[in-house]
Amino acid sequence: MPLQLSLPTSPSPELLAARAPERARHEIKLRRTTVESVEQLTPHMLRIRLQGADLAGFSSLGFDDHVKLLFPDANGALQLPPPGSEGLPPAMREAMRDYTPHSYDAQAQTLAIDFAVHEAGPATAWALQAASGHVLGIAGPRGSFIVPTAFDGHLLIGDDAALPAITRRLRELPAGTQAVVVVEVNDAADEQALDSAADLQVHWVHRQGQPAGDAQRLLAALRQIDAPAGDYYNWVALESTAAKALRAALIAEHGAHPKWTKAAAYWKRGSSGVHEVIEE
Repeated sequence: MPLQLSLPTSPSPELLAARAPERARHEIKLRRTTVESVEQLTPHMLRIRLQGADLAGFSSLGFDDHVKLLFPDANGALQLPPPGSEGLPPAMREAMRDYTPHSYDAQAQTLAIDFAVHEAGPATAWALQAASGHVLGIAGPRGSFIVPTAFDGHLLIGDDAALPAITRRLRELPAGTQAVVVVEVNDAADEQALDSAADLQVHWVHRQGQPAGDAQRLLAALRQIDAPAGDYYNWVALESTAAKALRAALIAEHGAHPKWTKAAAYWKRGSSGVHEVIEE
């Protein structure tokens, strides 16, 4: 029997209210940070910990929030405009990239960001040469989409780029809920330890050197999952075309509730700097 992601009975008004997401807006501030440390998590994932007094007051309330990364110039200098100016220089704006904050330590004023290193765009190029003392600008997050945990289960699907958000969500989930995670990485060496108080199933899908962004591998993995039935919140983040295909299949094949199924394009084949929510 295929994985069933919603119960046949309609939820009560009280339950619908408890499961309604909230939105929070944040003041946009440009922050200057320096690299504290660089850690090689897996062959294709770096964790870079940033520090700086500008991180005071940083807030990220949603597990899939994203910040804008502002990169230094070719000479290693970060030229942030002064407060109240007209905005960022065009070259800096074009090079900006969206990344999910992995973890923030308010007391230490540090922010960890994980970089999936594949094609050499500006973010990958910067991360590969980053060292202690190097500078990086941060802007945002502009807002947070806060999803309650009051579901029977949580299905999280993504590729390497989605792992920071998946890790954050798993940290939030309470005991007594189901968490099913399906992640595509290159091979076993790129798997990460994922922990949660929830009852956790993790399914790794290996592309073995094949191009990323093929929905069929993840769709096939979904059809093999045996998990308890219930009302699930479903979250998908990967390549644009694949994310659309996964969302459609979750609703059509697995009975996912459309309002409880969020999909996002974290990247798009043939394009750069893409980050978009996929609507119905």
